[in-house]
Amino acid sequence: MSFEALAERLDQVRATIAKLTPHPVTIVAVTKGFDTDAVRAALDAGLPDVGENRVQEALQKQDELRDLTGARWHLIGHLQRNKARAIVGRFELVHSLDSLELATELHRRSSTPPPPPAQRVLLQVNVAREPQKSGCAPEEAPALARDIAALRSLRLEGLMTLAPFTDDVDVQRRTFRGLRVLRDRIKEEEGLWLGTLSMGMSGDYATAVAEGATVIRLGTALFGPR
Repeated sequence: MSFEALAERLDQVRATIAKLTPHPVTIVAVTKGFDTDAVRAALDAGLPDVGENRVQEALQKQDELRDLTGARWHLIGHLQRNKARAIVGRFELVHSLDSLELATELHRRSSTPPPPPAQRVLLQVNVAREPQKSGCAPEEAPALARDIAALRSLRLEGLMTLAPFTDDVDVQRRTFRGLRVLRDRIKEEEGLWLGTLSMGMSGDYATAVAEGATVIRLGTALFGPR
């Protein structure tokens, strides 16, 4: 598969971001469903942050790309407790912690000697309360964030959410604004500043950036259709 249009698409994304915010926004190139050439293309285009949804697919690509330096791997999909051991030391940032049980298991696995550096994580929140999606309920997030932050092998840095799959910008905006408001509430109630807001994908990233996203997760907007 050719990724000749990647540079042009990336320029368009960056131009859109620049119109919406003066603040830096990390672009995670989502390579799910593409082969390892997509990862190489992303790095060549100046995108070191690479996102994968599935643990097995991500680890396979990492193993195939052992010669590749500079990639920062993100796990953006749901993490099952029985996969926690497999990801220790393999990802720069895990976006999808959604329960204390999962966080505790990852903490336990990350504490096995010799312990790697603290695993950077985000708490996934189901702001839109969609039953088919992972994430804790918004009202559970403050206490859960407090408990995760107390786990010394993890470093809680922020929140993540997915907006409903819709072209309705008002629905997107309510979801992303809800995550930002929740982040501010956690600071007020728990004294935790969670600076990272991972929200926005190919179809809604502009709305997410306008609402304060610091990380966006883009697949088709960069690589084209799978």
